[in-house]
Amino acid sequence: MIQFEVLQGVGKITLNRPEKYHSFIREMAIQLQDALDKCKENDKVRAIFITATGKAFCAGQDLAEAIDPSIPSISKIIQEHYNPIIRKIRNMEKPVIAAVNGVAAGAGASLALACDIIVATESASFVQAFSKIGLVPDSGSTFFLPRLIGIQKATALMMSAEPIYAKDAEMMGMIYKTYSDESFQRDSWNLVSKLAKMPTKGLGLTKRLLNASINNNLEDQLDMEDKCQVIAAETEDFKEGVQAFLEKRKANFKGK
Repeated sequence: MIQFEVLQGVGKITLNRPEKYHSFIREMAIQLQDALDKCKENDKVRAIFITATGKAFCAGQDLAEAIDPSIPSISKIIQEHYNPIIRKIRNMEKPVIAAVNGVAAGAGASLALACDIIVATESASFVQAFSKIGLVPDSGSTFFLPRLIGIQKATALMMSAEPIYAKDAEMMGMIYKTYSDESFQRDSWNLVSKLAKMPTKGLGLTKRLLNASINNNLEDQLDMEDKCQVIAAETEDFKEGVQAFLEKRKANFKGK
């Protein structure tokens, strides 16, 4: 259900339950958590790429499991399946890219929103589908979406469950970029490959700062920038970047 491989410094995670539009069941959620752990622990993985097979990205929770009296409660599903995934993505000090190849609905949309950079095919769409069945958005949607597009639009999308197509999502700042369906696989992979070759220790520190900026005041953020800059200046990549600049050549970063 989750395919994982390391290619050219990229931890590629592929959702692979196409017959159910990659809707999550417990086993799939645990496998995704395991893949994220492997990405964190493996120094050869310098960027993470999350995508799916077929025409959908993720339809969220498999509702047949959610209402099955023999499986964990909704609260247990959230606490043991989804919240750990979101925390692992946000605490991962490596860039995480969501390559949304089709519809992302419910917790599937939340999964994408938790990533550092979201790209999508022109035919992809994002749906805060929770209200259609009387539930509330979870898996971080109420945290990330208002910060990306503002409280007014986030409220409307969550209450109406209106689908937003990729181009509109790009225009409102929900996602970074839209690619044509024909070039999507190539262009999205080129993006993550580029990031994997960059000074990824510095990118991880940038992510740490961005996470903190949500709650910090200006003074706290300035202090934290100072501390992170000191750490970044001690990396091998900083030394290589300066040397390459002085020698007028392309830097060879190693993520160290």
